[in-house]
Amino acid sequence: MTTSAPCPPQVIVPAPPLLTRPLLLRFVSMIGASVSFFLLLSVVPAYAAGAGGGGGAGLATGSLMLATVLGELVTPRVVARFGYRATLMAGLFLLGAPAVVLTVSQGVAWIVAVCLVRGLGFALTIVAGGALTASLIPAERRGEGLAIVGVVSGVPSLVTLPLGLWLAGQIGYGPVAVIGGAAALAAIVSVLGLPDRAAKPESGARATESVGVLRGLRTGALLRPVIVFATTATAAGILVTFLPLAVPRASAGIVTVALFVQPAASTVFRWIAGRHGDRHGSARLVLPGLLLSATGVLVTAATGSAAAVVAGAALFGAGFGITQNATLALMYARVSASSYGTVSALWNLAYDGGMGVGAAGFGVLAGLSGYPWAFAVTAVLMLGASAVVLRDVRADHRAGRRGAGRVSSP
Repeated sequence: MTTSAPCPPQVIVPAPPLLTRPLLLRFVSMIGASVSFFLLLSVVPAYAAGAGGGGGAGLATGSLMLATVLGELVTPRVVARFGYRATLMAGLFLLGAPAVVLTVSQGVAWIVAVCLVRGLGFALTIVAGGALTASLIPAERRGEGLAIVGVVSGVPSLVTLPLGLWLAGQIGYGPVAVIGGAAALAAIVSVLGLPDRAAKPESGARATESVGVLRGLRTGALLRPVIVFATTATAAGILVTFLPLAVPRASAGIVTVALFVQPAASTVFRWIAGRHGDRHGSARLVLPGLLLSATGVLVTAATGSAAAVVAGAALFGAGFGITQNATLALMYARVSASSYGTVSALWNLAYDGGMGVGAAGFGVLAGLSGYPWAFAVTAVLMLGASAVVLRDVRADHRAGRRGAGRVSSP
């Protein structure tokens, strides 16, 4: 009679720690940058409107986002030369210092200049900071880590976006600008405790098997989700810039509520979309997200109704959150891991570029037609992106039949 050898005891390897000291320090600079940016995102356009009307407000947000987009294109080279710490510290300084002196003048040229510098600073913080954050999260716990990072970066925007306008009404634009600037400047000290370079850069064959930004823009599988997301981001830039100007002054409190409801709905539905996408696929969520976003903008066109403004903001926020998650997840699924950086760059360019174009273009449109009609026209134009979604679905089906679901590396 033979007996089988006893099975060796199973060794359980503990998961690496997630909330390490460097990551907690990174949260400090992340919160500082978010507070500085979102506290003033609607305040600066309202301040600019006192000098240049709706056109001045549009130029403020447009110049901020233009500088952000241009800065995102050059930041990787800056990081490669100067490292994470110097780049992130420079970004926080450029984001915070100009805000402190914002109210020295109410001239449109001065405000635009301040916004351009702050946009460059914000680009440095999100690109360098984002890459640094990814390097601080263990690969085994990346999903959980990115979820925590999303909350840490999202809560400040949820709170400070409506808080900025409320504070401006209570204590004036000057003190709010100083608070926003100080938030970024105070966070600079925390950067000194962060690593300066990625611990282990990718090397060998994997380092070359990637889709670059320019090639990504020529690749339909990546470009189509970018176009759809940029469309919804355009409306996001419009709402945060012009909702305070479009709603009658007697209902100013409603704007504060709407600007709280919109990011709150985005945060909740981005999480819901992520859970649903993991189980059933993200592609089928893109069109509902786009339609819900357009519906929210259309409802908001009834600017004289408090209920419509809040409901429209909620609907848009829900659709925007769904589109955020679905397009990003879809793009990641279509590339190899070595191209994740390209996906992040394209997605952020769509976000910032869309917000800037929307704010600048809507200011001109509203001057010709008035705010209600401008919101309605924007909603109709957004629906045009549904053709891009349907084309993407057809392309996805064809790729599925061929068994080729990914973008090949060059």
